[in-house]
Amino acid sequence: MAVYTRGRTAIGSIIRAVGTVFAVVLGLYIVFALLNADSANSFVQFISYWAGVLALWFRDLFHTGNADLDVVLNFGLAIVFWVVVFGAIARIVDRTA
Repeated sequence: MAVYTRGRTAIGSIIRAVGTVFAVVLGLYIVFALLNADSANSFVQFISYWAGVLALWFRDLFHTGNADLDVVLNFGLAIVFWVVVFGAIARIVDRTA
């Protein structure tokens, strides 16, 4: 018995790519914060700005007393949020196409 599974659509793939870009920006911010990257660097400033925008309400969610752990928890949770949201939207788009 053959099992038919629907493939990914182009629109679903684009949606997943946007979610991946969001996750990469947030992940870069975490790495830059943990490694104390030069905040005067224009690329670091660019990533910091957009990570702040993408973090939404997760930016100051946890305050553990350890700044590094706070960054990992808050921005890591934002990564999970965006990957799940964009993945769910892409799955819905793929099923309706």
